[in-house]
Amino acid sequence: MPIYEYTAYDQKGKSRSGIIEADNETGARAKLRAAGKYPVQLKENLSQGASTGKHLLATSLTFERVKSAEIHLFTRQLATLLGAGIPLINTLSSLLEQTANPALKKVLAQIKDSINEGNTLTNSLARHPKLFSNIYINMVRAGEASGSLDIVLEKLADFGEKQQTLQGRLKAALVYPVFMAIIGSAILFLLVTYIVPNITKVFDDMERTLPLPTRLLLSLSDLLRGYWWLVLIFLVGVFFSFRLFLKSAKGRQLWDHFKLKMPIIGNVNQKIILARFGSTLASLLGSSVPLVTSMQIVQSLVNNSLIAEVIEEAIDQIRKGKSMAKALGGSPWFPPIFVQMISVGEQSGNMEPMLQKVSEAYEREVDMAILGMTSLLEPIMILAMGLAVGFVVLSILLPIFEMNQMVG
Repeated sequence: MPIYEYTAYDQKGKSRSGIIEADNETGARAKLRAAGKYPVQLKENLSQGASTGKHLLATSLTFERVKSAEIHLFTRQLATLLGAGIPLINTLSSLLEQTANPALKKVLAQIKDSINEGNTLTNSLARHPKLFSNIYINMVRAGEASGSLDIVLEKLADFGEKQQTLQGRLKAALVYPVFMAIIGSAILFLLVTYIVPNITKVFDDMERTLPLPTRLLLSLSDLLRGYWWLVLIFLVGVFFSFRLFLKSAKGRQLWDHFKLKMPIIGNVNQKIILARFGSTLASLLGSSVPLVTSMQIVQSLVNNSLIAEVIEEAIDQIRKGKSMAKALGGSPWFPPIFVQMISVGEQSGNMEPMLQKVSEAYEREVDMAILGMTSLLEPIMILAMGLAVGFVVLSILLPIFEMNQMVG
């Protein structure tokens, strides 16, 4: 359905501008008049496309320009205004006017029009699955059913911001090592391809065989200078081959197992998954989403096929009447203390607060693990760079020492 940008006057004579979705220009004008707005200028947004295929393509491009932080802010503002007793349509109109991002503005206009047509907020949000996740839709559905939409939206905003903070910590911890690796690799490439050949020209007149490290360095230098494009093609081929490998079920399983078992980072990955499991399940259960449905949503969010399989088996056992603690207890990926706290929550009937405590405990452990990982990665990077530079220096100095001995 086409989207139109409009400029109109309201019943008080104030100028209003925005966007509206309609089948054609006549329909857009009729919608505006029905909303008490009198259009002065109406222009179709051609970037959205008129046909369904073009519309879907434009929608997918729109989602790529909406940041997660903007969705969290929208959710919190929506919760605040609804909590103040403002009707949903009026709330969306207010948020639509103050939203600066054109992509998000278009999506909010579509949601508002859908609600005006008689759809629920859940169904209106579900039309944009790449922007509003499965957990988002299910929690909003539960909030609408229980009449506590503002409370659920507040929880959603807290949950989204917490997950974003957790991911931000891990990314921030990896920025320095990745930066060091890129800069160090670039320096070594320049050293081996441009500086080393000029220095080693003096060895051309030597009648003796060069030491093994020097020969290896010169061979590497010749390879990178003469066939750098072949090396680049090889690295690109390895990258795409690895991506194809990850798309296979077996490849994904092996990689997920490696991520959980690899030194340093494996422990951090496991704790992040457990923290996400606890906070997500607590948010869903606190929003009155059934346990099995909550577990299915969590299964799609853990981003690890091994743990997803464990959760799937646990769901089958829960359906058969088993407790969640017993269903998860046989897995090596869920530590005994994690399972024990879930068991206490089940027995006391306080599953949500117990899961929240588990999540907070593992988030603290993630912070400490990330700090420890960063402390280890930095000296490892420096050591690796030192060994590489040391090899280059040693390879150049060994023939010079031999020449000095011959002269002596």
